[in-house]
Amino acid sequence: MIDRLFLDHPRSVDETYLEHAAFAGKFSLTLFGAAFAALVHAVLPFAFEKTASTTVAALYARTQNRGK
Repeated sequence: MIDRLFLDHPRSVDETYLEHAAFAGKFSLTLFGAAFAALVHAVLPFAFEKTASTTVAALYARTQNRGK
């Protein structure tokens, strides 16, 4: 049961548990950065005009073909 819960998904994308944790952690921090840029942009429309959308597109491109 523990093996299935913690290792099935990382294996499905050809990663170890620690590799997957590192990838997901960096992904999360990158999303937080994009969210902060979007929040600043909401108040100051001239700032970070494309930062959030560019970041999300780059993250999507990195994850689209993982494990295939």
